[in-house]
Amino acid sequence: MTTAADSGTSTRTDTYDVIVIGAGPTGENVADRTRQAGLTTVVVEAELVGGECSYWACIPSKALLRPQAALEAARAVAGAREAAGGRLDAAAVLARRDWWTGNWKDDGAVTWLDSVGIDLVRGRGRLDGPRRVVVETPDGGERVLLARHAVAVCTGTRAELPGIADGRVWTSREATSSSEVPGRLVVVGGGVVGVEMATAWRSLGSEVTVLVRGSALLPRWEPFVGGLVAEGMRAAGTEIRFGVSVTELRRADAAGPVTLLLSDDSALVADEVLFATGRAPHTDDLGLETVGLTPGSWLAVDDTCLVEDVEGGWLYCAGDTNHRALLTHQGKYQGRIAGAAIAARAKGEPLDTAPWGRHTATADHSAVPQVVFTEPEAAAVGLTAEQARQAGRRVKVVDYEIGSVSGAGLYADDYKGKARAVVDLDRGHLVGVTFVGPSVGEMLHAATIAVAGEVPLERLWHAVPAFPTMSEVWLRLLETYRDAPDGEG
Repeated sequence: MTTAADSGTSTRTDTYDVIVIGAGPTGENVADRTRQAGLTTVVVEAELVGGECSYWACIPSKALLRPQAALEAARAVAGAREAAGGRLDAAAVLARRDWWTGNWKDDGAVTWLDSVGIDLVRGRGRLDGPRRVVVETPDGGERVLLARHAVAVCTGTRAELPGIADGRVWTSREATSSSEVPGRLVVVGGGVVGVEMATAWRSLGSEVTVLVRGSALLPRWEPFVGGLVAEGMRAAGTEIRFGVSVTELRRADAAGPVTLLLSDDSALVADEVLFATGRAPHTDDLGLETVGLTPGSWLAVDDTCLVEDVEGGWLYCAGDTNHRALLTHQGKYQGRIAGAAIAARAKGEPLDTAPWGRHTATADHSAVPQVVFTEPEAAAVGLTAEQARQAGRRVKVVDYEIGSVSGAGLYADDYKGKARAVVDLDRGHLVGVTFVGPSVGEMLHAATIAVAGEVPLERLWHAVPAFPTMSEVWLRLLETYRDAPDGEG
């Protein structure tokens, strides 16, 4: 790092090899990889180091969801069921959630940055031309950062609210950080955030109604997923209404209940309303116009996470902001790829950009894993059957009831779940796997390895599942594939 003063001003200017805007998990991974490669690196963060996932998304949401899942697992087994009466202790659940977020303090994350030699500048950073970032600091001052090699945008996304929102509604942030359990909660949206938060707050005692514009929950998943998740949510007491949207919100006063007028001419009254209807990129005040890009846009990147349409090969974007795969683990993966690519280019080393190469985010296209922590859980990796067909693949679809496996029956009485494998008939390997059922998320990484590794089905026959575990469903899927008629399924 070098430091100087801007000509004619007292503004501090520092020069680094790499500047990372955004200190969430993605930015941390970019910075870690470049620093390990010997490049001086600084991260700029306007809020908490650790980002959305650590404080308002993945971590607090799973902390809210896990207690009910543990209770349901006990209630699913005779003998344990008799000892697992009563409801959750909401105060204890919220306290545990607060511990997992560090009570919304980032001391631990900052300590880690210091330990690996990454500098931190707090404040709102924006591009100010090629390789130049201006930071508005919390004290009202300004710092200028210059990059010798690269600037990486890792600013993530924010909740996208419809025009009818009146300023006192929940987004995912309020839904994961609320210190009180609302008596009546309406969730607008049937995607991952909507179904998880509906599940969490219902388990803590809220009366929950989910409003879905379309005809299914989790519409981007295999069709059977949304049906099984909806069945589980309804069994827990959540009301789900399809084909309806909110047309107007009315509040008598800021602290009182809200009335929702709906597209079917009905109305609902709630204490809180969560809008889980989409995400928008955090790029509207990023200075994109100074480098020829459109403010507020998603940033298109190549497979090394280098931003397209910017001359000079210095601007990178990893994580949600490039709109490739809006998932924390996928953003961290991109961060590792981008960091390695930045380091290689800085040192003049050749890049390995072949599919599945060290500097290529190939998994974004064909092996993205995801788990939805509802009851039952849903877990999937790769392509759905429809996506595979749309991509021009000739596929066979193999389904199997997970509850037919001995390990599932031992895990829970009357276990109900489903597995689907999508097989590329021409190449003889899996291109997609989906599971629905209690605790299926823990089986997903095996599927991810099979899909990402393009493991031939002939070799999968030799991957012997331990008996009696739910993983025996792998053997049953292979047997079903073998015994089914040839041709597309």
